[in-house]
Amino acid sequence: MTERRLMAGNEAAGEGAVRAGCRFYYGYPITPQNELTEYMARRLAEVGGTFIQAESELAAINMVYGTAAAGERVMTSSSSPGISLKQEGISYLAGSELPAVIINAQRGGPGLGDISPSQSDYFQAVKGGGHGDYHLIVLAPYSVQEFADVVYDAFDLADLYRIPVLVLADGQLGQMMEPVEFKDRPPCTLPAKDWALTGVRNGRERNIVKSFYWIKGDLEQFNLHLQAKYAEIRAKEVRCETYDLEEADIALVAYGTSARICREVLKLAKANGVRIGLLRPITLWPFPTEQIRELTVSVGSFLVVEMSYGQMVEDVRLAVEGRRPVHFYGRGGGAVPTSKEILGEVMRLREQREAAG
Repeated sequence: MTERRLMAGNEAAGEGAVRAGCRFYYGYPITPQNELTEYMARRLAEVGGTFIQAESELAAINMVYGTAAAGERVMTSSSSPGISLKQEGISYLAGSELPAVIINAQRGGPGLGDISPSQSDYFQAVKGGGHGDYHLIVLAPYSVQEFADVVYDAFDLADLYRIPVLVLADGQLGQMMEPVEFKDRPPCTLPAKDWALTGVRNGRERNIVKSFYWIKGDLEQFNLHLQAKYAEIRAKEVRCETYDLEEADIALVAYGTSARICREVLKLAKANGVRIGLLRPITLWPFPTEQIRELTVSVGSFLVVEMSYGQMVEDVRLAVEGRRPVHFYGRGGGAVPTSKEILGEVMRLREQREAAG
């Protein structure tokens, strides 16, 4: 059965979580994600779940830790400054191999910044904003429909790999409204949570959930175990979409709201006789490194577009390995680039290339 609704992105994300089996949510208000917190407060009451407005972001992420350790599906959400406050707890979740879902509706920064949409939390999300050698799976939706879909998927990925999953959205995507379809999904086959703290009845041995290793050498072995898991995720879970790259001279690379704008740029460029295409990462970690590297065979250059002053562009440069020029266009501080601005940069690059022969 398919159900179709007109929803804001934050609300669609909440509904995706509920339909994925999330019954626990802990959060603290911050714009521009408050609609998600409000939605979960109402919706979890309807399905017998638990909603707690914590006294702080620190309290919320530690509540997530406890519920995840008990084997339940749990989520929190916030916006940029609030996610910064959660970083210690996120590192603890990663260090304890606890599945949980975290949503960041990014806003302008640094500091308190403003409440306008931004993409300046990329480094924090994919490079590990907390301490230690760890990764999160990072998903970047670009529509309200995909926001709901990737939140649903995030819970399965979290349980499959015993890893926290971060959904990196932004204020514009969280508050815009679009039609969303919710389809009945077959349950995913996932490993049993025999590690969870569910009591020792029925003769089960005690479980211990921890991130502290005091015996010399144990922590290194645990980190090697994590690195092996991360290698498996890199091999199996990269997601991206491509558009019009078959005969492109210039490849745009953008995610989230920036990718939506770049879809319009493709139409404008075609009308101006410019051959460009788009690669849109859906997983920011693991990053589509190989897919970008393969494009160096066919395209002349890359243009990375971000609502920041240049963060993902570093990963694109690493993937390209100097084989082709990598250019950047971005606006930060809550400013959103327009399709005409990006087209202007594309035209400038084409003229520059033609002048060089």
